[in-house]
Amino acid sequence: MTDHHTGQRTPRLVALLALACGVAVGNVYFPQAVAPLVATGLGVSPGTAAGVVTATQFGYAAGIFLLVPLGDRLPPRPLLVTLLALTCLGLCAAAAAPGLPPLLAASVLVGASTVIAPLAGPLAAGLVPAERRGVVGGTLLSGALAGMLLSRTAGGALGDRLGWRAPYALAALLTLAVALLLARALPAAAAPSRQRYPRLLTEPVRLLFAEPSLRRSSFYQATVFAGFSAVWTGVALLLTGPAYGLGADAVGLLALVNAATMLVTPVAGRLVDRRGADAVNLVCFLLVLASAAVLALGGLGGTPGLLSLVAGTLLLDVGMQSGMVANQVRVYALAANVRSRLNTAYMTCAYLGGSLGSWLGSRAYAGYDWSGVCALLALLTGLGLVRHLGARAAARTVVAGGPGGEVCGASRGDRPPPEASGRKPYG
Repeated sequence: MTDHHTGQRTPRLVALLALACGVAVGNVYFPQAVAPLVATGLGVSPGTAAGVVTATQFGYAAGIFLLVPLGDRLPPRPLLVTLLALTCLGLCAAAAAPGLPPLLAASVLVGASTVIAPLAGPLAAGLVPAERRGVVGGTLLSGALAGMLLSRTAGGALGDRLGWRAPYALAALLTLAVALLLARALPAAAAPSRQRYPRLLTEPVRLLFAEPSLRRSSFYQATVFAGFSAVWTGVALLLTGPAYGLGADAVGLLALVNAATMLVTPVAGRLVDRRGADAVNLVCFLLVLASAAVLALGGLGGTPGLLSLVAGTLLLDVGMQSGMVANQVRVYALAANVRSRLNTAYMTCAYLGGSLGSWLGSRAYAGYDWSGVCALLALLTGLGLVRHLGARAAARTVVAGGPGGEVCGASRGDRPPPEASGRKPYG
């Protein structure tokens, strides 16, 4: 999406987009809290019911790849409203599903159509100057994080009282309400591209190969988000299992404790604006690694274990979300007229990582209990950290070599957008 500043309307539009991100992202995450209830209600094993989480995230990754590029081709208002209407239909189908296979199919539809957040990010980035994109990105991420946390809390509590279908029905109502708000508030705007849909689908792949900054940002988020998804899939099994014997609402309450993370992401955005994306990424990797060690103590059970889970998930959420702000600022700086396609490549990689992480997390828990999930988190985060340290070392080598070299992938995310530097924009 190209830049189209809207003056005094910008704060209200950003706030509305943050709300839309929260509701849409909540549709992806509340199944993590209700998966144990699905197992009981449909008579399947907890590991099998966890497939609902994987199906939703797989659908989300597919929707990012197939639908988010349309943000560069279609006007934002009809596109966002239509997708929310499809999400509402999918949630209604899930609430009425008579068995696991129809629920899995509906979950894929919900995930694929609730891609409002990756569309809202490029749209909001075009509403403000380059020096404020970190703050705006942090604001949208705070909205998404609120949806992530509150949806788990509400989903678990409502599911415990009214059954696993009730959270799906409530999510459908909220999604419909947001669709009506966006239909009234979003301005009419033209899309920046006239490219045909097949070309739009191939562009993210081409950009991924062409842009080192895009590749490494995608890899960073894929590794950390895979570990994040593994932990939140495993923690539902841990809390409802024999170690704690708690209900599904305990997962939601644990997520609600991490609501403080919503205050951190705008701060992370300001730090990215001041210090650059690379410096923030490094701190975030270290926070997530530290969270793996703290979370491992959660297997002890009792009060010490619960306190460890609270502290560990808080560190994990702060590290993952703040790193996402840094990665998106780096990606959005590459070119204004292809931000949706850049975000498609980035978010597809991130949510493929998340889908894989959910699957690996359930397998790690089944084979090695909670300690296996924590080891998986440390391994995945270590992969991202090694890649980041390698990029920083390469950047220092190129800089030391003289002014003729370009820092491959290390400083590109911290420099002005291509259109500001005279670089030819993408077609």
